[in-house]
Amino acid sequence: MRLKIAKIQVFTSYYEMSKRNQVFMLNFIEELRWRGMLHDMTPGVEDVLKSKKILGYIGFDPTAPSMTIGNYVQIMLLRLFQLSGHTPIVLMGGATGRIGDPSGKDKERELKSFDELDNNLEFQKIQVKKFLSFEGPNAAIIVNNLDFYNNMNVLDFLRDVGKTLTVNYMMSKDSVKNRLDSGLSFTEFSYQLLQSYDFQVLYQKHDCILQMGGSDQWGNITSGTEFIRRNTDGKAFAVTTPLLTKADGTKFGKSEQGNLWLDPNLTSAYRFYQFWINCDDRDLPKFFRYFTLLSQNEVVSLEGQYKDNPRILKSILAEELTRRVHSDHDFESVMAVSNILFSKEADSTSLKKMSKDELITISQEIPSPAISNTSLKDTINIGDLLTETGILSSKSEVRKAIQNNAITLNKNKITTHEYTVTDRDLLHDKYIMVENGKKNKYMLKVED
Repeated sequence: MRLKIAKIQVFTSYYEMSKRNQVFMLNFIEELRWRGMLHDMTPGVEDVLKSKKILGYIGFDPTAPSMTIGNYVQIMLLRLFQLSGHTPIVLMGGATGRIGDPSGKDKERELKSFDELDNNLEFQKIQVKKFLSFEGPNAAIIVNNLDFYNNMNVLDFLRDVGKTLTVNYMMSKDSVKNRLDSGLSFTEFSYQLLQSYDFQVLYQKHDCILQMGGSDQWGNITSGTEFIRRNTDGKAFAVTTPLLTKADGTKFGKSEQGNLWLDPNLTSAYRFYQFWINCDDRDLPKFFRYFTLLSQNEVVSLEGQYKDNPRILKSILAEELTRRVHSDHDFESVMAVSNILFSKEADSTSLKKMSKDELITISQEIPSPAISNTSLKDTINIGDLLTETGILSSKSEVRKAIQNNAITLNKNKITTHEYTVTDRDLLHDKYIMVENGKKNKYMLKVED
């Protein structure tokens, strides 16, 4: 009951207000500071943010089929920026994605086809629209930087863009210096120029004076501020966040194993939820601050209240993120699956109420031996079923397990080894759940 009360208490502040697209004046830089999300910033940016509403942007290259939890750090940055009364611009890298950013990479990227990049971009635009408000006085804006270059030929680029920054200046940036030994093509060397020119175009067309991003983008972003200074005599600013890493030293990234995708087809809502529930206790303070839309007072209060029970804090964060990244319905389905897999109170009625998608999720989490559809047409003895699927190795083991009340079929206790299984036992004409004791669970799947 304590957990339920805690959740009712905390879902009130930025989270609820943001769902209603309400704007309220946070202090953006102070918000980043207490969350541990401020890595670096150029001088003067804090004063500008306090003095007026501005436009700021973050770029996203569509080199992966979906955005990831690493991208979501930057989306959170844009959301907090918007909740501070400012206008966020999402710059989709239709052009820069064709080049490849050398930042943070020790070798040349493999170029994606134009069709793949275009498809990725359109899908990621849909994802972004779920997390930012595109209505109201500071409605978010989406821009594709491919539009900046469509009518520019190579001579225009070299004269208007390539002339601005010297090679010495560009080589002083870590994204370039770190690749000199392993090799850097002119293609990726030019990425810094493209990102700088992007900033200038947004500065001139939208009066955008701030670029944000991860700390690995600091060199590219400050090149953009220098680009604007040299070409327009204007003043632009930069803010970066630390890269999201875990306590064991590993990071989230598009090509890293164990990555969390925001697309449920790549990371299911259940596995997404389970990641937060099972995260390292050492990571919890960072994750909680990076990803919650609760206020500082709420976070500090909850951490004090549950300092000896981090599992509750994890469940609060997991619920908030699963509801926001996926949906309320997906969260309820996750709870239903978790109930079947882990709760002692789960029964046959709750199992029969599950949707086919929920049963599929269960089958992905526990062993799922296949059974032939022909085996059920004429019925099959429980002993034959358990031995043919490898759950138990012999009929004598089946009898012994049944005598010990260890076998359940769809949450119903099997009391005799003469029990016959038919197609009437199938859930959604496809599945049968078998349990051998408390820990050994199986979801049998019928195959034609």
